Amino acid sequence: MSASHRFLRILGCGKTAVAIKNLFPDSIMYDDENMSEFDINSDELTVVSPGIPPSNYLVQNTKNPISEYDLFLTSFCPLRSVSPFTVWISGTNGKTTTTAMMQHLLEEKGSVCGGNIGTPLASLNQKANIWILETSSFTLHYTKRAKPNIYILLPISEDHISWHGNFEEYENAKLKPLLSLKEGEIAIVPEKYKEYPTDGYMLTYENSDDLALIFDIELDKINFKEPFLLDSLMALAVTKILFDEVDYKKINSFKIDAHKVEEFKDCKDRVWVDDSKATNIDATIWAIKRYKDKKIFLILGGDDKGANLVPLFEELKNYDVEIFAIGNNADKLKDLSNKYNIDCIISKKLETAVEQIDLTFNLQLSTFKSCVAILSPAAASLDQFSSYKHRGEEFKKFVYSLSQV
Repeated sequence: MSASHRFLRILGCGKTAVAIKNLFPDSIMYDDENMSEFDINSDELTVVSPGIPPSNYLVQNTKNPISEYDLFLTSFCPLRSVSPFTVWISGTNGKTTTTAMMQHLLEEKGSVCGGNIGTPLASLNQKANIWILETSSFTLHYTKRAKPNIYILLPISEDHISWHGNFEEYENAKLKPLLSLKEGEIAIVPEKYKEYPTDGYMLTYENSDDLALIFDIELDKINFKEPFLLDSLMALAVTKILFDEVDYKKINSFKIDAHKVEEFKDCKDRVWVDDSKATNIDATIWAIKRYKDKKIFLILGGDDKGANLVPLFEELKNYDVEIFAIGNNADKLKDLSNKYNIDCIISKKLETAVEQIDLTFNLQLSTFKSCVAILSPAAASLDQFSSYKHRGEEFKKFVYSLSQV
């Protein structure tokens, strides 16, 4: 269905912008290529694509900016008279997995999922009765009017600092939906935010044990380990709220996506771990906790987005770890390693890091079964790769190419 007239402008030309344009063909898209045509005095609704930072000229000169959430989940949207029931999922890590798990559980109930998970709201089934939305801090920053019916907030740690300017602004974006919740609407948030103002009903947790207790979920019936255990509990909690059911068989049938703490072996039966999706320090900390009893060869580095890496090194100092630094922040990682007396080799390139780890493995043949090599970069990939997926695929390719000799 499309609108018969142009009632909005769109900033950006990426996936979200194109999907909106396809649905509303009379709207106009703007980016750096046609910036001169942009009327800064216009009062038209202007949808800002989530990847565009607040510092952008067009954003700063837009009188009536809204997010895609505002467009599709409020009275602005001409496609429906009643908005769907929405579950928003945010936090620093685990958003995609939690969203996918929840969709896995609720698909038979008529749900669809989208948002940051890869499907723009414009591409979702507009008649679906439940929308499960992975919600980024970028989208939340631009959202002015839309709100969820249930808000799931996973733990928050430093990320996207260069986009938001500082951690406080990033954190405020994540907490923003709490301010708009109404009586009868529910939020599940970390315990540290228990005093944050909201008119909704707030449930708080410290860890997975807390969530299991709150929702009467039996942990020993769930096959996942952390960090995926917390994600599965969030998905089960929502199904418990909506339908008063906990389907252990269904949740255990869910398959974790590639590039998330994904173990595999090389031709010499040595264990490697593809955790390429770990684009911030919290994700990397979660990954290495699994291997605290082993010698860890850790590939770190890329675009750290201005994050403070000290908390990561405060954690790493407690491990038997050797770092292989790649990407734009390799020298920064080397300096921090020296400060914390952690062995670090500047590899620069991922392929070089794999080759160096291979040699290090070979030097410890008598004990290599107690070692593990992990790509968990604590950084974005775009300095050297097209995506975290590309980085993970290249990592596996390099490992599988190692010689048996």
